[in-house]
Amino acid sequence: VSSEMVYPLVPLFLTATLGAPVAAVGLIEGVAESAASLFKTAGGWLSDRMRARKPFVIAGYALSAVSKPLMAAAYVWPVALLVRFADRTGKGIRTAPRDALVADVTPPELRGRAFGFHRAADTLGAVAGPAAALGLLAAFDGSFRLVFIVAFAPAAAGVALLALVKERPPRAVGTPATAGWRDLGAGFYVFLAVSLLFALGNSSDVFLLLRAKDLGLSNTEVVLSYVLFNLVYATVAMPAGIASDRLGRRGVIGLGFGIFAAVYVGFGLAGGGAAVWPLFAVYGLYMAMTEGVGRALVADFVPSERRATALGLYQGAMGAMVLLSSVIAGALWDTVGPSAPFFLGGATALAALALLLIALPRGPASAPPATPARTAGSKP
Repeated sequence: VSSEMVYPLVPLFLTATLGAPVAAVGLIEGVAESAASLFKTAGGWLSDRMRARKPFVIAGYALSAVSKPLMAAAYVWPVALLVRFADRTGKGIRTAPRDALVADVTPPELRGRAFGFHRAADTLGAVAGPAAALGLLAAFDGSFRLVFIVAFAPAAAGVALLALVKERPPRAVGTPATAGWRDLGAGFYVFLAVSLLFALGNSSDVFLLLRAKDLGLSNTEVVLSYVLFNLVYATVAMPAGIASDRLGRRGVIGLGFGIFAAVYVGFGLAGGGAAVWPLFAVYGLYMAMTEGVGRALVADFVPSERRATALGLYQGAMGAMVLLSSVIAGALWDTVGPSAPFFLGGATALAALALLLIALPRGPASAPPATPARTAGSKP
């Protein structure tokens, strides 16, 4: 709730309040997400090495919580860049250990369902957060800064609730402290290559919000369109995860890539604000079919003692590509036109879909059989 109170307002705050150009918005988001990428990789590796998940999760959420009131204190966009850097650093520290924890306590044949449930629950906050932000904006006479300050309260509450989380240390199998990156397996690296090609055109979602504004939506309508996207995402995430358990991850992710291409081309061709609403709704389908399912697929490819490392490398590499894709998107927007970043995204998504269908192994794309250490009947 806290993060999503802030996220859809940040591009509007940067451009309208701080006077940042769109290219600077792309730079800020790219640098911020690259910080998350670096710490996702490091956090995952350290989590496996130390055989611990929860301390990294708590530290990451706490750092992100502190960044909320700090954004309210920014009066020039370079300061906002530093705050976003801190916020995304917190995200990087927590993400891979958190996802590894989900996989550690879940039977393998239910892994897609578990990640789908996690993404659905997480995304419900992305529905409630912007709705709360709209109410606060109205109450505070349009003050972004006061909304950022209030957003600290649910963030702090979330950190406190982490005390209730139980963790199961990964099994001490192999040598996670010394195993090389090549030990993650060929299948994992094929999926990583496919994902990086896709990410080349998948710039920060702030460009979708700016495009909605460019097409004529008011600030309130921009936030509401983002709420619609997250509502669809939250509704479909768990069914998509269940489908990946039963039908295979490869097909579900491929369908998501195809939907993304159609949505981005739609944003490029859109001639008015009315098109934003159905496009954002369908965009929620893409997220539901790729976010949790992709993490479940990575967890399928690697053993538990290397799981956080693989998840961190996957998520870190994907996030690092946001620096390049967001800078490219900002430059294309300013020099070619607002439609250009979306046509690029559609093209790279179709190329990634082709590579996925041709090169990705089918074997681990559905849930593997339960291991003797933890059967389907075992309690998490």
